[in-house]
Amino acid sequence: MTEYALITSPGLKRRHAKEARFKWYGRIAILIALSFLVFMFSVIFYRGIGAFQQTKIALDVTFSKQIIDPEGARDPQALLSADYKPVLVQALSKEFPDITGRNDKRRLYKILSSGAVYEMGKRVSQNPDIIGTSQRIWVTASSDVDLYIKGKIDTKLDNALRKLKDKDIIYIEKLRQEDRIRKKFNTAFFTNGDSREPEMAGILGAALGSFFSLLVCFLIAFPLGILTAVYLEEYARKSKLTDLIEININNLAAVPSIVFGLLGLSIFLGVFNIPRSTPLVGGMVLALMTLPTIIIAARASLRSVPRSIREAAFGLGASKTQTTFHHVVPLAMPGMLTGTILGMAQALGETAPLLMIGMIAFIVDIPHGVTDAATSLPVQIFLWADSPEKGFVERTSAAIIVLLVFLVLMNLLAVYMRKKLERRW
Repeated sequence: MTEYALITSPGLKRRHAKEARFKWYGRIAILIALSFLVFMFSVIFYRGIGAFQQTKIALDVTFSKQIIDPEGARDPQALLSADYKPVLVQALSKEFPDITGRNDKRRLYKILSSGAVYEMGKRVSQNPDIIGTSQRIWVTASSDVDLYIKGKIDTKLDNALRKLKDKDIIYIEKLRQEDRIRKKFNTAFFTNGDSREPEMAGILGAALGSFFSLLVCFLIAFPLGILTAVYLEEYARKSKLTDLIEININNLAAVPSIVFGLLGLSIFLGVFNIPRSTPLVGGMVLALMTLPTIIIAARASLRSVPRSIREAAFGLGASKTQTTFHHVVPLAMPGMLTGTILGMAQALGETAPLLMIGMIAFIVDIPHGVTDAATSLPVQIFLWADSPEKGFVERTSAAIIVLLVFLVLMNLLAVYMRKKLERRW
């Protein structure tokens, strides 16, 4: 016994050493992966956190009746579209009385966002009683001013190489000394649609476009996926036809997403003439892409239901349909919902198929239904990332943060529903 132990002892030690090394290899691999993940999220968060604040400038504005509403009609639509630029120029002139040259005044006005006039129109149309009064209001600053306040403009560069000139910085510093310039929570980022101006751009239009697309995707893919899985798993007999269907379903799950976009372009748009750039066609394309994932997950959930459940139902006199839809499907539903939510989360992050069906267009209006022209959140990120304006850099990262939050919430919802609804046998 001692001789045998002496012979095998070195071999056991080597095997134990290999196992220990393998464990450390796995730990190191996980650590490296987590490090890259933390680094990526940190960079995105650092670049995008500034977009959740926007620089505002306080101005003492006189809402002149002669300029805004000379006829006194108080028509909200007319008040919304009135020319508020003279009102803002007058307010800036009061703050900077020494500036008299036309070019200097034009330069001064550029510290305000081009969307400031629309903010004024919205404010007056909602409260016409302020016409004829003087009030201090906060208006949005231009993107260059916002970047300067956030410390993202290098003032050491030559004046000719900067969009924000030395004169502009003098104006900004004067406003800062008088406490007329502050960073406030950027509500426009969550309530506005897309814009050519970074300070006015928001994600609401893209977010609603993604919501409507996912709604159409769910209404098509979920019932079709569940019924297909039930038929293949509970009713279909083994044959060459069912084998061919199963092979095609598994193959479709691995097809690149852009292929589904090409299919939507040629069939939905080319043959059925569905309106281009709408969540309706986007949701149909995403449904085609998500359907194989849902079918595979649903079939796995149905197979996980013990055979004894079916036999007990048959023993009590239940029919095949009653057994399937009263007992088997409800017990498999947690897994089905989990697979569906994960498939929807994948669809939320897709860009390539939506580009093929025209959801890359620049759309300012907020969609109100599945037939309104819209874009999606991933496509909006793609558009902003391709923009030359420096102000869109932090908007792009902020939109990525919002998209990641939605994806994390959807995955947490899948985990919660599975834990909440699962049954143990």
